[in-house]
Amino acid sequence: MEIHETSIVILLLILIFAIIHSGGAALRVKAESMMGPRLWRLCFVSVSLPSAIILISYFLAHRYDGIRLWNFQGSNFIFVVVWILTAISFLFLYPATYNLLEIPSVLKPKVRIYGTGIMRITRHPQAFGQIIWCIAHTLWIGTSFTLVTSIGLILHHLFAIWHGDKRLEKRFGEEFEKFKQNTSIVPFVAILEGRQKIKINEFFKLSQLGILIAVGFLWWSHQYINIAVKTFNSSFLSEFLN
Repeated sequence: MEIHETSIVILLLILIFAIIHSGGAALRVKAESMMGPRLWRLCFVSVSLPSAIILISYFLAHRYDGIRLWNFQGSNFIFVVVWILTAISFLFLYPATYNLLEIPSVLKPKVRIYGTGIMRITRHPQAFGQIIWCIAHTLWIGTSFTLVTSIGLILHHLFAIWHGDKRLEKRFGEEFEKFKQNTSIVPFVAILEGRQKIKINEFFKLSQLGILIAVGFLWWSHQYINIAVKTFNSSFLSEFLN
C-alpha cells in the first residue's frame, strides 16, 4: 500500500469513528426510549469499540508512513515534554469514562451535567484531552501520516464540541445555559474571567492516581506495545484493510 493511500485510509477510519460516535450521541435519546439505556449502551459499545480498536491499531502500524517532517526523538527534553503532555491528556480524557460501570451497563447509563473537577477547567475535557494527545504524538513522531491523523481527529473533536453543546442545550435547557455561563470551552478561560474557581481537593481521587499509574505503565511498556501492534497488523489487520 502506497503512503498516500494509508493517509486516505486513516481519514476514512476517522470518519467512520466520528459517524458512529457523533451519530450514536444524536440517536441516544430516541434509541433509549425504544430499547432502554442499558441495551442501547451495549449496542453502542459493540459498534464503537471495534471501530476505535481498528483506528488505533492502524495508526500505530502506519505512524511512520509518509514524509518525515521533523525528528526530535533524540532529544531528552522533547521526550519528557511528550510524556507530560500525554499524562495531562489522560487526565482530561478521564471524565469521558467518569463512571466506568456505566460502560458495560452494570449501572444504568445516564446523561448528566456536573461541574466539578476538570469540568471547571473546560466543559469539554475529552475533546481537549484528544487534542493534547494529538499534539504530543505529532511532535514526537513527526511524520506526514501522523500529522494527517491528528488533523482529522482534532476536526472531529471540534465538531463534537459544537454537537455536544447543542445536544445538552436541547436536553437540559435552562440548566445547561446556567452551566455554560459558569464554564468555558477553552481551558481556563472561565477561571481567568472569574466565572469559575479551581478546587484542588476535587482532583485528589483514586481514579486520578490510577490514571498516572497507567501512564507510567504505558511509558514502561511502550516497546512491547509496538511489538504487539506489528504482530497484530501482519497477521490480521493487513488482510482486513489491504
